[in-house]
Amino acid sequence: MNYDIIVIGSGPGGYVAAIRASQLGLKTAIIERESLGGICLNWGCIPTKALLKSANVFEYLTHASDYGITVKEANVDFTAMVDRSRGVANGMSAGIQFLMKKNKIDVIKGTAVVKAGKKVFVTGEDGAVTEYSADKGVIISTGARSRELPNLPQDGEKIIGYRQAMTLKSQPKKIVVVGSGAIGVEFAYFYKAIGTEVTVVEYLPNIVPIEDEEVSKQLEKSFKKMGITVMTNASVESVDTKGKGCVVTVKTAKGEEKIECDVVLSAVGIQANIENLGLEEVGIVVDKGRILVNDFYQTNIPGVYAIGDVIPTPALAHVASAEGIICVEKIAGHSPEPLDYGNIPGCTYCSPEIASVGMTEKAAKEAGLEIKVGKFPFSASGKASAAGVKDGFVKLIFGAKYGELLGAHMIGANVTEMIAEIVSIRKLETTGHDIIKTVHPHPTMSEAIMEAAAAAYGEVIHL
Repeated sequence: MNYDIIVIGSGPGGYVAAIRASQLGLKTAIIERESLGGICLNWGCIPTKALLKSANVFEYLTHASDYGITVKEANVDFTAMVDRSRGVANGMSAGIQFLMKKNKIDVIKGTAVVKAGKKVFVTGEDGAVTEYSADKGVIISTGARSRELPNLPQDGEKIIGYRQAMTLKSQPKKIVVVGSGAIGVEFAYFYKAIGTEVTVVEYLPNIVPIEDEEVSKQLEKSFKKMGITVMTNASVESVDTKGKGCVVTVKTAKGEEKIECDVVLSAVGIQANIENLGLEEVGIVVDKGRILVNDFYQTNIPGVYAIGDVIPTPALAHVASAEGIICVEKIAGHSPEPLDYGNIPGCTYCSPEIASVGMTEKAAKEAGLEIKVGKFPFSASGKASAAGVKDGFVKLIFGAKYGELLGAHMIGANVTEMIAEIVSIRKLETTGHDIIKTVHPHPTMSEAIMEAAAAAYGEVIHL
């Protein structure tokens, strides 16, 4: 039961770390108490995108006449949508099982506890405890779960988290979504697109509050055009679940308002899964519910590492994967670069989509930087007009002195597929003038990147 590397948790941080370790010739095991692939593949990134695709298709059908097509009737089969989503998730999880076998990684089913001396005790489904040891290191990658507020306790039926939101037995007629981060606005769009009455309650002044303010305002405008009720500067004080449905008491600047609904979705963030791992006994330092690590993900205890949602870095699947690779390469004696957290893209898959990287305009100004800002609306894009998706824009922020791209903020159709160009541009330290002179294909949505750069320097052609 001896390995070079033992990974606890098989999400996009854990399974990627395990595969990279195997590639580097390290004998590797991965411990998982639920399904391979973790939350992302089973209850997060992938199944939600399957649901959102169903919503997209239904929207196309209901607006088919806009494209010169007559559709007599389109109806939502909510159960079939959920079944398709679960099927996609199960297929992806099976794919991870294949990758484990391909890379000769031992999969250990059970619940892990970290012990001193790079040891891990695993309690199997039969209750038996087995001891394992890792010569080079133990990597903790146990992810996170839906965070619960004291006044919004989840019962799994009337007050739910994201897991229940994608597996409801029937489509609710009315839903209140508390919180407007990525999870909140994605589910708000999904349910509204298939006909549910949706109210979004956000405590802060803007929805998707970490985004550039112009992006937030555009999404709110697009949501209201869809018929979603958006309440900002608002807080849920209580939820009465004693009746058939829910009565939500929301506090606003105008006073308290009561909203009746079938279900309340709590989407107020996540909480790291660090309980019952043995961290206290081993002496691993934790701060504000996250494990503290150095630039290469080693905890204060030599031989014990942590990556992904359990450490104080952006809780994103692609971040966890990058951290896992860097961590394992460092353990194996390579010299990887520390991850540049200033160049991490964020994507939100509601409609219109949101994608961003780097500094917002507000942050750049607050930092005292002299900037140039270029913005190009999709209403001026030939491809967007042809596709019937004119909402949104690309906004680029450059340093005025050197022309470096400080930040990019996009909202519109398929912008999550466009943001990688920006991340590469920033990695390669490309200037605004270089972007303007880089020929982009026509007609595409990505032309808006070139046009936004040109707008920042007074050279925009199509606006």
